[in-house]
Amino acid sequence: MPVNLTAPEAQSLLPVKGVQLGATEANVRKPDRKDVLVMQLAPGSKVAGVFTQNRFCAAPVTLCKEHLATGNEIRALLVNTGNANAGTGEPGMQHARQTCEALATLLECKPEQILPFSTGVIMEPLPADRIIQGLPRCIEDLHEDRWLRAAE
Repeated sequence: MPVNLTAPEAQSLLPVKGVQLGATEANVRKPDRKDVLVMQLAPGSKVAGVFTQNRFCAAPVTLCKEHLATGNEIRALLVNTGNANAGTGEPGMQHARQTCEALATLLECKPEQILPFSTGVIMEPLPADRIIQGLPRCIEDLHEDRWLRAAE
């Protein structure tokens, strides 16, 4: 597996029609680090999911499965780093739902139209309040040319 890859040149990252990205520093785990990303999808976009077969799924995995099963059109992906929201039980599910509800309000869609993704430390409560506070900044930052910023 390649490691220590150099960052791509910004001009080589081309926009994808119907996709806008916005990122912010929400201090999920560490300060001064972009750790929340919203990927907004245009109406009519199609998504699919492939998930772990492990019985002990993290809250975002369980919620993604539930949201895809509704058959609703997915309007956004909500990604955070620093905290995986794994091994957190029902409080973790509540936190994942809260973040989806907050983003859905901002995007004027249903919470079931948001897919949450989390990566980072396990067995620690997700700081949903910090993520929710960062969402308006992600929305303000939405643009089709934010791929490099999203990868930071």
